[in-house]
Amino acid sequence: MAYLDVYEAMRTTRAVRRLRPDPIPDDVLRRVVEAATWGPTGGNRQPWRVIAVRDVAKKRRLQELYEGPWRAYSAGYRDVLAAATDEVRARDGRMLAAADYLAAHLGEAPVILVFCFNAGLMAITDAALDRPSVVGGASVYPSVQNALLACRAEGLGCTLTTLLCVNEPEVKEVLAIPAEWGTCAFVPIGYPVGRGHGPLNRRQLETMAYADTWGAPLS
Repeated sequence: MAYLDVYEAMRTTRAVRRLRPDPIPDDVLRRVVEAATWGPTGGNRQPWRVIAVRDVAKKRRLQELYEGPWRAYSAGYRDVLAAATDEVRARDGRMLAAADYLAAHLGEAPVILVFCFNAGLMAITDAALDRPSVVGGASVYPSVQNALLACRAEGLGCTLTTLLCVNEPEVKEVLAIPAEWGTCAFVPIGYPVGRGHGPLNRRQLETMAYADTWGAPLS
């Protein structure tokens, strides 16, 4: 296979929500999942697992559990978007249309990767701070990103969603996830309908990075 430059992969791995139902070859899926295992974790403990869901009935049930949270989220997003500029409404409207498609067709994705974590295996150093804890995610989400980049290299479309965490008890029942494990990321993957990946829409570097002090320009 032809390998993709890592910078090009990072620059073009955008959310692809329209996926064909064509099956993914076993060797391709194994490469994607193996790439996830190379992600860094605190103490190299790898306190995560991933379930590659291909069973039709299970995928259909995950779609049913996804549709409610998506409707609630998208309704609020559309309310905010109503006050935005024409340019923003057009851009984000396209994103919402693609996300609506995903919600209606999630069960048709050939594979849904369900990433799980065990908080008892993590060194969560921000747990006592007076803000939401995020440090535990450092031992999971790099592996999720590795999977996304591997999908990009394999010509697979993919997107990361956490909306199914809203219905975690039901998801755990569907997939027989043990009590001590939670869910943290869901990645439907498949060959894209249309063009698939392409250039990202992100804030400019000057607005995101500082030198030595908050707000100081990075030269």
